[in-house]
Amino acid sequence: MNTFADRLLERARNLGPLCVGIDPHPAMLPPLFGPPGPEAAARWGLALVERCAGKVAVIKPQAGLFERWGAKGMAALEQVCVAAQRADMLVILDAKRGDIGSTADGYAEGYLGAGASCPCDAITVNPYMGIDTIEPFVSVAEKQGKGVVVLARTSNPGSQDFQAKLVDGEPLYLHVARALQPMVARLRGAGGWSGLMMVAGATGPEDARRLRAAAGEAMFLVPGYGAQGAGAHEAVAGFVKRGNRLEGGVVNASRSAASPAGSMEAGTAAAWETAIDKAIAAAQGELNAAVGA
Repeated sequence: MNTFADRLLERARNLGPLCVGIDPHPAMLPPLFGPPGPEAAARWGLALVERCAGKVAVIKPQAGLFERWGAKGMAALEQVCVAAQRADMLVILDAKRGDIGSTADGYAEGYLGAGASCPCDAITVNPYMGIDTIEPFVSVAEKQGKGVVVLARTSNPGSQDFQAKLVDGEPLYLHVARALQPMVARLRGAGGWSGLMMVAGATGPEDARRLRAAAGEAMFLVPGYGAQGAGAHEAVAGFVKRGNRLEGGVVNASRSAASPAGSMEAGTAAAWETAIDKAIAAAQGELNAAVGA
């Protein structure tokens, strides 16, 4: 069984480190896809998957923005995840789960298990209830060749409230990274990188460099590039040189890639597709240049 880390590494090397976020904010669903709601979210998400196919290594649907519409929203999320996997893209579900072990078992099997109705290749989790709450996800990931993405140093301004607080003279996120090292080893692939990923916000490049020193072979999921203000070189600050290029994770672009200028106003499918294709190409160009591809 190929590990998630090896699948992600292969795709990132072939297509670049861009990850496209699929975040169906009601106000950002183009009128072309119908009135805001689960049906429009499904049509928009599936159309984005089609534009990303063959160009992008991984997509990252935001679970909460689908869940707001209840069962119909969850059905839309499932359609998007299934379509992406059929198009040979990896799916990181941005759900930020975090709960006691017995409840985490349900989340882990529900999204990473062999019979998951909303299939994904990895899921984001919150570690701040303790390492025992992550164990169920890592256990299922080991069996199924999946990944687990742990929040370490996120891109939002509030990350300073707790993640950056000094504990024994060091930021809390560094303690989290070190505590995760046994799990990093368990999900390590043949290529050396681990499918136990860590979130390292592009809005804190120096923090990302410090996190890399503590994270070992954990690949990074990097939010904050594009609409949140960070540039391509800041986004790959926590990557490392391998051969003639930088690697070690993927960089997410949501609004800048999936809702670029001109996409909301598009009156035809062709006009919308052109806007999306240009945005994806621009992000790929910037990130590939930053990693030396």
